[in-house]
Amino acid sequence: MNKRLLFLTAPFTILLFGAHFALAQNSASKQVPQTRLSTASTAPDLFSLDDEDIKSLRKDLQSQRKQIVAANMLLTEVEAEKFWPVYDAYAKDLAKIGDARAALLKQYSATYDRMTDEEAQIYLGKRAAIEQSVTELRIKYIPKFLNVLSGKQTALFYQIDWRLSLLVDMNLAQMPTIEP
Repeated sequence: MNKRLLFLTAPFTILLFGAHFALAQNSASKQVPQTRLSTASTAPDLFSLDDEDIKSLRKDLQSQRKQIVAANMLLTEVEAEKFWPVYDAYAKDLAKIGDARAALLKQYSATYDRMTDEEAQIYLGKRAAIEQSVTELRIKYIPKFLNVLSGKQTALFYQIDWRLSLLVDMNLAQMPTIEP
């Protein structure tokens, strides 16, 4: 199972990191000290794209995510008939939170190097609220998935979902940190 998940997440990862490198722009050249928490010497500007490009990229990622879930859940036809409507509702609700996250990250990308203390605190509050919303959504859907899947299948779905989310988060970790 782990080998299959690793193999099937490779395109997802490539799409994420390929998008990162294809869309990143160099900001003013500056050296990042080794002691700073940073993964790149230049600030990637993933959100310099227009809203349609971002929407298209997110749609591609959501499609890849669904394909990976399908390939790893190994559902019977009867199970699939019950599972996919719940999954689609979950994905739709998760996408709404993703909209808020994308907007926040777009704003952050434009202002991280000149944020005031007050703006940084507002960013923190919004970022924490988004993370909390994702957790609350997952908890809300546990009984819904348990209605259509066994406990082990539900746990497997959430493991896949968490791993895919971690891949997205790893890519977002490429964004620069706030300038002190």
